[in-house]
Amino acid sequence: MISLGDPSSVAPPKRDRLGLLRDHDFRDLFLSTTVAQFGYQITSLALPLAAVIALDVSEFEVGVLSAMTMIAFLLIGLPAGAWIDRMRRRRVLIVSDVVRALVLLTVPLAWWAGVLTIWQLYAVGLLIGIFTVFFDVSYQSYLPHLVGREHLVEGNAKLETVRSTAQLGGPVLAGQLIEWLTAPVALAFDAVAMGASALFLLRIKRREEKPQVVHGSRISAEIKDGLRFVLRNRILASIVACTGSWNFWMGAFMAMIVVFLPRDMGMSPGGIGLFFALFGVGGVAGAFAVGTATRWLGEGRAVWISVAVTSPWILLIPAAEPGWRIWIGAVAMAFVGVGGVVYNVTQVSFRQRLTPDNMLGRMNATIRFVVFGAYAIGSIIGGALGQYLGARTTLWIAAAGICTAFLPVFFSPLRNMRTLPDPEPEPVGAAA
Repeated sequence: MISLGDPSSVAPPKRDRLGLLRDHDFRDLFLSTTVAQFGYQITSLALPLAAVIALDVSEFEVGVLSAMTMIAFLLIGLPAGAWIDRMRRRRVLIVSDVVRALVLLTVPLAWWAGVLTIWQLYAVGLLIGIFTVFFDVSYQSYLPHLVGREHLVEGNAKLETVRSTAQLGGPVLAGQLIEWLTAPVALAFDAVAMGASALFLLRIKRREEKPQVVHGSRISAEIKDGLRFVLRNRILASIVACTGSWNFWMGAFMAMIVVFLPRDMGMSPGGIGLFFALFGVGGVAGAFAVGTATRWLGEGRAVWISVAVTSPWILLIPAAEPGWRIWIGAVAMAFVGVGGVVYNVTQVSFRQRLTPDNMLGRMNATIRFVVFGAYAIGSIIGGALGQYLGARTTLWIAAAGICTAFLPVFFSPLRNMRTLPDPEPEPVGAAA
């Protein structure tokens, strides 16, 4: 689900307002991210609404569809990290964009031909998920190469601002496209966005050296190295537990909110798009608040406080009724967005700074295996609960779970830690 200052112990050199955007290669990555994120907002709304509105499927089927885009992290998440540590990451990003664009185009084509089924949407969701695994793991592993570790926080904050801005404007655009063109046809716009993203990545001039793989090294051994690196570090393990718990319950929540809003609240696709846009308002605010939050609270405390104080606002959504009161829940989502972005920028920058280059793919894949696998499982459980208890009751259960997700980081060394550690990790496994 469920996507969320300077946390380094040594502050990067002071830069002008454009900062990394003056760098040609980062600028192309930034533009690629911009168009891809807006396209993703279309897909994240259009794919389930195609099932709910165009095909009139059950709550459980919506939950399964929501899980399809994330279950790939469980199926190939761990080996993907080891594979990516053997590849040039920019090439993986480009191929992933192109394949996802082609897969998305099959939905409007099938709709126009009158043969679209829920099974095709399942297949599209799964294929999108598989190549999103490769894209996401490569993306977070590529950034340190592109900007250097001393500029990771600035790079992550700028890219997080793009994601949050897309969450602000993307759902509004998606809702209007769905209302005007139907949900299946709107997916064609995401296919175009994915193609544009690949073109911007092709423009990046800086080239990675081909990773050196130790002769005879095994994928299984490298996967174990990644697991060991993450789970033996108490702070990383607590971050994984927090994010995994939050994603599990958010998966259940998001699977049912796309049922709850049109069926229980009577909202149109345009209104649903505007509803989700308010989550993006909070995300943009959170991206700008990261520096202030880490200065006031300290880096470690910002990780758990950011989610502990903002998650309870989500309880206002299942309490909503049709009409103006649903918009109180939408405003509440903005507060959840603030906390999610402060949390994400702080903990992702810490993870990237902590991890040696030859472990970045496996570290990111290990964490994504857990946290997005949890989202997939939560989506299926949310669909099952929605089928038997109804969407509103399921939202209450999921919202309560989201409110407790901060506990693993609260009961870790992060609780009173102002500065996140920057240890020298010992060499792990074979070079990649």
